Amino acid sequence: MTEIMVVDDDQDLREIVAEVLREAGFTVAEASRGEEALEHLDHQNFDLILLDLIMPGLSGLELMGRIREKSPRMPVIMITAFASVDNAVAVMQLGASDYITKPFRIDELLASVGRALEEARFNSCMTSLDLDTVLSCLSNPLRRQILALVEQEGGLRFMDLCRKLELTDHTKMNFHLKILKEAAFLDQDDNKIYLLTYLGTQVLGCMRILMKKLDCSTSS
Repeated sequence: MTEIMVVDDDQDLREIVAEVLREAGFTVAEASRGEEALEHLDHQNFDLILLDLIMPGLSGLELMGRIREKSPRMPVIMITAFASVDNAVAVMQLGASDYITKPFRIDELLASVGRALEEARFNSCMTSLDLDTVLSCLSNPLRRQILALVEQEGGLRFMDLCRKLELTDHTKMNFHLKILKEAAFLDQDDNKIYLLTYLGTQVLGCMRILMKKLDCSTSS
């Protein structure tokens, strides 16, 4: 479950934002001050923080600096009532993923959250995986189909894979399965059922993000 913290001294706005995010399927924690947010960070990991720029005590910019000390890669969306170039530059220089201006629409908020989370997932893929190995292993379309099918079905035996992929050449199937197992993308249980490993699941997710980014860059 994706966990988000909303930090804003405006109780009404904070509760509205938290409710919108919960209805969208996120787990949400709330903090009314920067100091309270830091306490949350001492005891909990978050996937994203929504942070008000102007607050009593620690300001949003000051808290942003403290967050960067604790979690350098934490995606943060800054909320500001004052739309200006200077504000935008300041929050982006501190590493904010985005900023939105009050008052904002629900669809604008959710779109910004979606972009920030996807960017964070992509950056995680880029740093945690050996992309040369991944791209080399998945350059063959049949191997990509095998992984996607095993994920879809939750696990498949050898003959079921051959049947669903309409592949009569069992030697070819064995060859590709061997490569996927050596890359640790697939494994077999005691019943000889092929299953995705944690790495295999991660790779598929990263490949989808990468393909989406390539599609977006091509269309633009």
